[in-house]
Amino acid sequence: MPGRRGARAWVPPAWVAWGAVVVAFAFAAVSLVWATGSTVGLDTLGGSIERLGRERDPALLAANAVALVLKILGGVLALALVQPWGERLPRRPLLALAWSAAALLVLYGALQVTTLVLVAADVVVPDEVLSDRALRWRLLLWEPWFLVWGLLLAGATLRSQRLRPA
Repeated sequence: MPGRRGARAWVPPAWVAWGAVVVAFAFAAVSLVWATGSTVGLDTLGGSIERLGRERDPALLAANAVALVLKILGGVLALALVQPWGERLPRRPLLALAWSAAALLVLYGALQVTTLVLVAADVVVPDEVLSDRALRWRLLLWEPWFLVWGLLLAGATLRSQRLRPA
């Protein structure tokens, strides 16, 4: 039986990397809709975000524009891990950025989902009450989206790192 040194390290499948790309750009599309002042789907967020969105608050529109840019950059980062042009980028900084982004997304998503589970279970009372609809949407879609994106990006980064070590 070969030792650990002889065993090949597991490499995540390619779909994980492409999933990170799709999730990032789909999430960017949502930010684009809200950054342009659309109110479509705002009721799924609830609270002050919904209110400010309906008022077309300039600060919220700007925040959505910044989120749009960051999500596009996140999609480009994921693409750099799977496309040949990404091989021309400095390897260690690319991997460090990808691991950092993945960790941030997973941490944020996990904290948000945990908080919403506690709110839904009436363990925590939020400062701002959300409608049942908004709570459901945020618990089942919006906040887990960060977590899923982070896990996919981590898988894409691991795949890239294992296929082409730094």
